[in-house]
Amino acid sequence: MAERIDCDIAVIGGGSGGLSVAAGAALMGASTVLIERGRMGGDCLNYGCIPSKALIAAARQAVIWQHSAKLGIRYDEPEIDFPAVMRHVKNTIAAIAPHDSAERFAALGVRVLQAEAYFAGPGIVQAGTTMVHARRIVIATGSKPAIPPIPGLEAIPYLTNETVFDLTEAPIHLMILGGGAIGVELAQAFRRLGIRVTLIERLTCLSREDEELSDLLINALREDGVVLHERTEVTQAENTVSGIVLTLRHADGSTDRIAGSHLLVATGRKPDLASLDLARAGILADARGITVDNRLRSTNRRVFALGDATGLSPFTHTASYHAGVVLKNALFRFPARADHSLIPRVTYGDPELAAVGLSEAEARASHGRITILRWPFAENDRARAEGRMEGLVKAIVSPRGRILGVAIAGPQAGELIQPWILAMQKRLGIGAMQAMLVPYPNRGEASKRAAGDFYRPKLFSPLTRRIVQFLARFD
Repeated sequence: MAERIDCDIAVIGGGSGGLSVAAGAALMGASTVLIERGRMGGDCLNYGCIPSKALIAAARQAVIWQHSAKLGIRYDEPEIDFPAVMRHVKNTIAAIAPHDSAERFAALGVRVLQAEAYFAGPGIVQAGTTMVHARRIVIATGSKPAIPPIPGLEAIPYLTNETVFDLTEAPIHLMILGGGAIGVELAQAFRRLGIRVTLIERLTCLSREDEELSDLLINALREDGVVLHERTEVTQAENTVSGIVLTLRHADGSTDRIAGSHLLVATGRKPDLASLDLARAGILADARGITVDNRLRSTNRRVFALGDATGLSPFTHTASYHAGVVLKNALFRFPARADHSLIPRVTYGDPELAAVGLSEAEARASHGRITILRWPFAENDRARAEGRMEGLVKAIVSPRGRILGVAIAGPQAGELIQPWILAMQKRLGIGAMQAMLVPYPNRGEASKRAAGDFYRPKLFSPLTRRIVQFLARFD
């Protein structure tokens, strides 16, 4: 028999954002239903952030021997047990999974329904045989791989981020379509695990990032042995006896064919909304995602959307941020608004790339006069001691010292960017970063040094020297 549930809030999707809303709502006393058709934890736990970082960690261990000789330590080239590496990936997921499990959320007071969900009306969600009537509904269905319309691709047994971590045997030659963060991270990781890798990008790799910094990572990929084809289109895909064959057309009009054992499609993501029947609830959406206002309300004011379902910012931390905005609006009627101007991003290559705020090009277009502050890790004592001096801190600042954007390339860039994020969120000027007391020796000192350069022209000017000389006359 069909069951009816009445609740304060129903959440569709058990990924990062949906879980945050469900846990928060239940702990604050709202009757809560969470509906998930697949694996709890969503893309980030099962197919994205966690497995990719576990793979990257293994890949970094595989190349330590190449960098240690300059420190006086020599290793033999390692033996890579690819099945064991992939077991490490799976074990990492399994270790985190209980935190996102249906059992844990049931213990928090959330009613968990593991079924396909769709709208049966403006405030009604059908989940299997259960009809959920909710005062507020949150769509947190995430995204899925966007597959390009390449002739023949539909007949190829290609991989995506949802299947690549299921590999148990090492590919002989992995071809990757897409030079964004996912494609670049996995290209470097698989290459360092001894696999031949070819990366194909229609435009330029990491085109969203500051070119000065992204070039450092792209060059690192080449040094690792990744074959790069930028400004190259795939015009045909074929599945042959000898493997998967791609026909390439380069920017100069020339063509050639390459063959590989495996093909990974990493050409972007698209919101996963098809099964929801949004029109029955009066919810507008397009190819980019659900239409929402700055309070994350859809065109049905009882329904909110967050994370990848909105198409606003495709990061797990954005979904978690959205969850807080939704809870304030849905539970407390507080008109909290989402601000996407300071969403940070990190590409977890080696070196890492991290950025927040405006790029140099964006800052010049919107602010005109700007100051660029740089401090290379080659001038950082900790980096010298570790023998890892590649990269730099780059800050974009207004003439009055307002921090407009920051990008960092280098080891641990994702951690080093965090004080800058806090400074920008709290609207602290560049002086706050310059005045920050940091332990020595530390890579974080590079941020302080970069900030200090803002004051260098005035501090060491002829006027300053005249003032000092004048004051020296007095005892």
